[in-house]
Amino acid sequence: MRKIMLIAVVAFLMLTQISFAGDNDYHAVPTNSDTHAAFINQIYQANGKTYVTADYIQWFEGDEANKVFLEHNKDSGLDGAPDGYYILNENDKLRTFEVSGDAIVLMQIYNRTGDVNEMDINWNEKIDVNKLRAIFADNDTFDVGGYPFHLTIENNKIVKIVQQYIP
Repeated sequence: MRKIMLIAVVAFLMLTQISFAGDNDYHAVPTNSDTHAAFINQIYQANGKTYVTADYIQWFEGDEANKVFLEHNKDSGLDGAPDGYYILNENDKLRTFEVSGDAIVLMQIYNRTGDVNEMDINWNEKIDVNKLRAIFADNDTFDVGGYPFHLTIENNKIVKIVQQYIP
């Protein structure tokens, strides 16, 4: 019973923050030819550099998500994409990129305190790449690998990593 109550409280807090975020409202990550939605498969260090291995995906929101969802799920019985987004992964090719030493990392939700019951959304919280590696390494309490990320790549290096929030 206590576990169900905690889940309900976390869900309420998340919805409350989404509804009343003010200037920190959710905004879709702008797309361009340098920014790719992806699942991060691995983040690691080698020879003093940090690398990310990622699987590119297609991320759709709103009306576009509904359209693509219905094209790929004609017999679903649904009117559109559940929760207003749709992920399409038609190619499972993994790509590895070096992460720039001054890369910007923006997170939405992760286990900040070590207590999963205290998790909440903090839109576009800036962290460093080492913190991101640590978050990925600690996937026992909350696995951020299940969230898509938007990777901005310039000169074959990742210069920006933005966690995509999913409701």
